[in-house]
Amino acid sequence: MPNIKPISDLRNYSEVLRDVTVGSPVFLTKNGRGRYAILDMKDYEKVKATIKLLNALEKGKKSGEEKGWVLSDDVRTRFGEK
Repeated sequence: MPNIKPISDLRNYSEVLRDVTVGSPVFLTKNGRGRYAILDMKDYEKVKATIKLLNALEKGKKSGEEKGWVLSDDVRTRFGEK
């Protein structure tokens, strides 16, 4: 279950931060609407790595569509796998 708190709870920020754990962010609301998410650094690094990977995959997809795809046999031959 998501951990949702009003932003006014930040007055006692140490309690809010205590609730942030790996895999369990705290979501802050302002005027009853979701506004911020506080993540553990491990989760933040995972998000950054995921975005980087998705960008690289999109770049590869775009390159394949524009320049043509490489067959798996050609990749194996080029990199020495038999």
